[in-house]
Amino acid sequence: MAKVGILELARISARGVVQGVGFRPFVYQLASKYNLKGWVCNTSEDVRIEVQGESKDIKSFLSELQNNTPPLAHIESISVTYHPPVEYTIFEIRHSIAEEGKYQPVSPDIATCQACLREIFSPEDRRYHYPFTNCTNCGPRFTIIEDVPYDRPKTTMRSFIMCPDCQAEYDNPLDRRFHAQPNACPKCGPRLEMLNDRGNHVETSDVIAAASQLLKDGKIMAIKGLGGFLLACDATNEKAVKVLRRRKRRPFKPLAIMVADMEEARRHCLVSEAEEKLLTSAQSPIVLLQWKQESTVCQAVAPNLKYLGVMLPYTPLHHLLLTEIGLPLVMTSGNISEEPIAKDNDEAIRRLSGIADYFLVHNRDIYARYDDSVTFIELGTAQLTRRARSYAPYPTHLNFKAKQVLGCGAEEKNTFCLTKDNYAFISQHIGDMENLETLEHFENTLSLYKRLFRIEPETIAYDLHPEYLSTKYAQELGSQFSHLKLVPVQHHHAHIVSCMADNEVDSPVIGVALDGTGYGSDGRIWGGEFLVADYKGFQRMGHLEYLPLPGGAAAIKKPYRTAAGYLLKLLGGNSLNHKLAFLKQIDAVEIELINRQIQTGLNSPFCSSMGRLFDAVSALIGIRTEIDYEGQAAIELEMAAYNAFDKVGDKGYPYSIIDNDGVSIIHLKELFSSIVEDLYRGVSKATISARFHNTVAQMICEMCQLIANRTGINQVALSGGVFQNRLLLREVVPLLEAADFAVLIHKQVPCNDGGISLGQAIIANFS
Repeated sequence: MAKVGILELARISARGVVQGVGFRPFVYQLASKYNLKGWVCNTSEDVRIEVQGESKDIKSFLSELQNNTPPLAHIESISVTYHPPVEYTIFEIRHSIAEEGKYQPVSPDIATCQACLREIFSPEDRRYHYPFTNCTNCGPRFTIIEDVPYDRPKTTMRSFIMCPDCQAEYDNPLDRRFHAQPNACPKCGPRLEMLNDRGNHVETSDVIAAASQLLKDGKIMAIKGLGGFLLACDATNEKAVKVLRRRKRRPFKPLAIMVADMEEARRHCLVSEAEEKLLTSAQSPIVLLQWKQESTVCQAVAPNLKYLGVMLPYTPLHHLLLTEIGLPLVMTSGNISEEPIAKDNDEAIRRLSGIADYFLVHNRDIYARYDDSVTFIELGTAQLTRRARSYAPYPTHLNFKAKQVLGCGAEEKNTFCLTKDNYAFISQHIGDMENLETLEHFENTLSLYKRLFRIEPETIAYDLHPEYLSTKYAQELGSQFSHLKLVPVQHHHAHIVSCMADNEVDSPVIGVALDGTGYGSDGRIWGGEFLVADYKGFQRMGHLEYLPLPGGAAAIKKPYRTAAGYLLKLLGGNSLNHKLAFLKQIDAVEIELINRQIQTGLNSPFCSSMGRLFDAVSALIGIRTEIDYEGQAAIELEMAAYNAFDKVGDKGYPYSIIDNDGVSIIHLKELFSSIVEDLYRGVSKATISARFHNTVAQMICEMCQLIANRTGINQVALSGGVFQNRLLLREVVPLLEAADFAVLIHKQVPCNDGGISLGQAIIANFS
């Protein structure tokens, strides 16, 4: 007879993303494997487990629990205590326990898994062609959750009563749909419907086939996805794309496309191994890929650009539609301009009927709006430019125990951030805080996060800029609730701390914060900043020289005004009399107005902005004199540089760095004089752009070396929207590393203003 070992009982608490990801059935199967008795259940805080059995079996169980988790589970901590055994005779999955004030991370929405795909395309399967197929390894999560614990009654699926077959799957711990809260099938789940532009039902026997034919005919379709509506059209049909642009009021800003599979992605773009891995990941984001010249995707999708935003289908509906149509589709947010994405059927009809010819809708409600995430791979690292679907609300881990703080974010690309314990919960992309609709989206999403993660902020952090809607929101909260502590945070300090936290670094760094505009602590516009910073504070060690923006905001929309203002300030009154090509596009009256603004300083604020410098050079050499979307002039300047980068080598333009009471200031007179000289010599735009990019990289490295010599700091953090420039990034990082700097770049949060809220919240924690 086999000898029975001494029984032990282990009580286990697992924290992290461990609900809605198949973790309990995994525990159940693991317990069965090692002949352990006891139970497992979800709580508002964790997954709790009691296992009783022999010591060696419990040890093996714990090893697999930590090292062989389900694909979507992410364990952050496991605690184990041992107790006297009790009389357990079975292992069971118990009902969830709701606990007041407790919380845990929530899984983002996840792209359709391979097992579900096989079912969708298997004619013998009961879910054949069912567009809402999912399991514990994939499907909607965050967009349907109203509260935790994550159970069906607390999701928008509560109105769908499961049929006997679905209920049997849901109840079976050995089934991959055990407690898959969105579980459904054609008998009992959500259904598709086609509507016309007035919201009336369109009769069809096959909605997917009908939608596909309409798209092939050049129609524009509003499609209800995971987190809201996407506007779709045939990406190879230039007329359809231009109609979409005109109706959406988006003349030039690039549009993303969706393709059926990797084979089609490679037909249109060059795809590296790392980019393929990102495209096919469970997150399935938009990835910016190098666009092939022979691609049939029309140029109107991303005018004047060399990169194309590409994503693969991430829901069964998308898979079915892309397989049926056999064409790449434009898939862009269902909104006008910078309004929030539409999420409800009635709302979509109201807001998008002037854009879409037809609507592909369903009756599963969306609780949280969710745009697609946008990423790129550079220097072997995946970086986010928009953090939303499949990333938020997964938290950033903090290397300190945080207070309950709200960081309200910036004006453009707004996100907010809530901190608690060792977590920073950064919201999905909210948008540009320029209208009441976006503010309402901000407030609704904030309310959801506070509820899910049981956070009631005691401190509110906000940007110094007095006119930001996010700043006014914070100040209004402060006036309503006197117990709240308000902490104003300088924009570029927040950028650098965001990058530090992204890399779990808390020691002082040389912070290079380069962007378009940020309100400085001296009341001027900053944007070309070199700081020594940590979580507690910063010192401004250097910056670009202050130059005028004639017309203020008008100069941002019309970079030719910035170029003219910089020329007048740097090269004198005769500089606009030269026969520079870009000046021929400007009315003589406006040139005289710009001249007077520079002379008098009227509506001509000074800035130290690197983003505005890129704009000015782009306009000066005739690449982009007016913009339709943020960063357009700088982006097209970068695109031009690729055409000459290999020929130019490391050649740059001259500039000077002058010390002013311990602050190093980069002066640009020589730079502009040399560019003007190259223009007169007939040097190509591409060559000038490549040399300019070299110059900026050299500026950054030289400034960091000067600061390192003064401080002894050898860590450099790069942040701000300018570092979305891939060419600049791939130039400057090797330069800094060759100079023995450890370089920090963003990974989990965007380098643009989408990461500001994280920096704000951390700084407020240390204020």
